[in-house]
Amino acid sequence: MMRTLLSILLLLITLSAFAKEAAPLAQDPALEARLMRLSKELRCLVCQNETLADSQADLANDLRNEVREKMRQGMSDAEIKHYLTQRYGDFVLYRPPVKSITWLLWFGPFVLLLSAAASLVFFLKHRRRTLDETPLSAAEAARIQSLLNQESDRA
Repeated sequence: MMRTLLSILLLLITLSAFAKEAAPLAQDPALEARLMRLSKELRCLVCQNETLADSQADLANDLRNEVREKMRQGMSDAEIKHYLTQRYGDFVLYRPPVKSITWLLWFGPFVLLLSAAASLVFFLKHRRRTLDETPLSAAEAARIQSLLNQESDRA
């Protein structure tokens, strides 16, 4: 029993040697809050659909550190965004600006939806014109009536 307890204790002690050091708390909470606000507006360059704040990629950590350093240098949020877009393009912004290059991105889905709706309306109107609405002849109407009467007699 004693050996088992000692073995468990020794195992626990050796496991603590593999533990990572805790990340230091933010030295400037106001700067960290500003960083988190700005990182929600920036896209992770590795993760396709994640903000910089949500991403755990190594490149995202590096980019957050770079933004943190720019904030310490006294740059405003707009200056930091400008710096990053100069370096990485509009892709780094989570919500790219509306300009002539991004019109297709912003308005393309609406144009596609409107053209699909117009095509559907055109198709339905054209189909309605091509359908023949010829009335039934007296023989056809009598035949249908007799079939319906036979079905009602069976039920």
